[in-house]
Amino acid sequence: MTTLVDDERAWQAVLARDKSFDGRFVTGVLSTGIYCRPSCSARHPKRENVRFFTEACEAEHAGLRACMRCRPNEVSRDEEAVTRALAMLDELRDVAPGLAELAEAVGYSPTHFQRVFKRAVGLSPAEYGRARRFDRAGEALSGGASVTEAIYEAGFGAASRFYESSDERLGMVPSAWRNGGAGVAIHWSVVSTTLGPMLVAATDKGVCRLSFGEGREELAERFPKAELVEGGEGFHRVAKDVVAAVEQPGQSRAIPLDVQGTAFQQAVWRELQRIPAGETRTYAQIAAAVGKPGAVRATGSANGANNVAVLIPCHRVIRSDGSIGGYAYGEGIKRELLRRENAQTKL
Repeated sequence: MTTLVDDERAWQAVLARDKSFDGRFVTGVLSTGIYCRPSCSARHPKRENVRFFTEACEAEHAGLRACMRCRPNEVSRDEEAVTRALAMLDELRDVAPGLAELAEAVGYSPTHFQRVFKRAVGLSPAEYGRARRFDRAGEALSGGASVTEAIYEAGFGAASRFYESSDERLGMVPSAWRNGGAGVAIHWSVVSTTLGPMLVAATDKGVCRLSFGEGREELAERFPKAELVEGGEGFHRVAKDVVAAVEQPGQSRAIPLDVQGTAFQQAVWRELQRIPAGETRTYAQIAAAVGKPGAVRATGSANGANNVAVLIPCHRVIRSDGSIGGYAYGEGIKRELLRRENAQTKL
């Protein structure tokens, strides 16, 4: 069984004709010799006649042909619309196109296209547009441009708009992108856990680093110009909550995060946080869930770029063959985290 979701969940999606599962698998009907999208409006087959496939080509290799009603082997109108909108948002403009302009260009109503776009990409058009401008600013800064040059090269119409948005999005001033946290106070501590020593670091916005087997030296390498402050009254309360999250993973805790990533990385991290405790997903499943089924390798890279272990649960991702896969802090810690979550769900 190679479907991106388990059999029972896939079957429930078929019964509900859930469009959000289109592209994640196709439904093969062995009694008729056809395969369909999960949302196909055709009469539902008997469960015993159904087999699920991750790709249309797999169903065709098994001797099935595409349904003429839902055309699962063709790019859907929604997919074409999202692709066109992404191209518009990726253009470097002084003023990014708004939802109404995008919807009119692809022939949808604004409300409906907002849902279609967010289902496919994981972000609203406005969120995606802002994230792409920040990505371009980061690329410009990495290339040696000044902050002011990067702001305008990225498509921000005014410097004030960039500074206002960056404070809300990153929790750091824009120069921190380039200057290793200059002007930012980061409180930190190495705490004891049953999984070994753990580094916890946080800005006034939230936890920015959680890792095992690291200390001040590694933190300083990540933020060489930040003010590193060991401990602190408010920080100790955060650290206590973080330790509890590690010792009892999967328990609901509202721990604020201060993390930075590209639009794609942020979409992957949000999807990781949606994985229920005690469950796992493959890289292919995560890629499909964020609307990029072909970006499995990029999904793995985004998973590895996670700076806050456990709080963004990258340990819940395994290989497609069912093996546990790698983990930045060792397979033993990953297995133990998964064991603890599985035990919690059975209580």
